[in-house]
Amino acid sequence: MAVNTRRIDCSPEDVFRILADGWLYPSWVVGASRIRGVEDAWPAAGAKIHHSFGVWPALIDDSTSVLEWDPPHRAVLQARGWPMGEARVTFEVKATSSGCVVRLGEDAVKGPGVLVPAPLRHLGIHYRNTETLRRLAYLAEGKRENAES
Repeated sequence: MAVNTRRIDCSPEDVFRILADGWLYPSWVVGASRIRGVEDAWPAAGAKIHHSFGVWPALIDDSTSVLEWDPPHRAVLQARGWPMGEARVTFEVKATSSGCVVRLGEDAVKGPGVLVPAPLRHLGIHYRNTETLRRLAYLAEGKRENAES
C-alpha cells in the first residue's frame, strides 16, 4: 500500500467536512475531472458519487463508494476507474496540538492495476497522492470552522 502523510493546519472535523462534500471530489482528487452525481446518502457507508476521470475528450465515467465512514477519524473508499481497475483508499486523521495529521493509504484491489509490480505501483500512487493531500489541505484550511471571514 502506498502511504502519504501530511500535517494540516485545521481540525480533523474540517478535513471530514471536505471529504463529506461529494461535489468537491474533483477539487482534491488528482485525475478526477467532474462529478456527475452524488447520492443523497453520501457519505454514509454504501453511498456513491459518480465521477469522470481523464481529460476531455477521453473521459471515463465511473464511481466511488464509501466502505467505512467514522468521522472525524477514519474513512475508507473504493474508487473505481475502469478499465484500470479499482483502488481502496483509506483516510486516517488524528488531532495534534496545532491541527491534525492526515494519513492517506491507497492500493489497487481489482483489475489490471494489481498486475503492476507493487514497488512501481506504489511509487506512482505515492507521487499522485502527494498532490492529492496538498489540495485537500488547501480546501480544509480555507474552510476551517474558526477561519476569520
